[in-house]
Amino acid sequence: MVRRALRSRSLRKIKRVGPSGKLKIHYERRRPEKAKCSNCKSELSGVPRLRQAKLSKMGKSRHKPSRMYGGTLCPSCTRVEIKRRFL
Repeated sequence: MVRRALRSRSLRKIKRVGPSGKLKIHYERRRPEKAKCSNCKSELSGVPRLRQAKLSKMGKSRHKPSRMYGGTLCPSCTRVEIKRRFL
């Protein structure tokens, strides 16, 4: 039986071949889903796939694009939203 902490479904199992040639099971945290545009649901580029604890240790400029609506809207939806709001 594995350690109690490793029995969680939030950890994913990875099969690795050890130096002895035998298969070992390693456990690691699952990666979160890619950030999606709140308008059209397409995947956002420039937003890393990290958990909140790791994101908080990164610099603010690395969390999301520095433009308006960066990290929430994709570039095409941002263009439409800015035209709708300000023009």
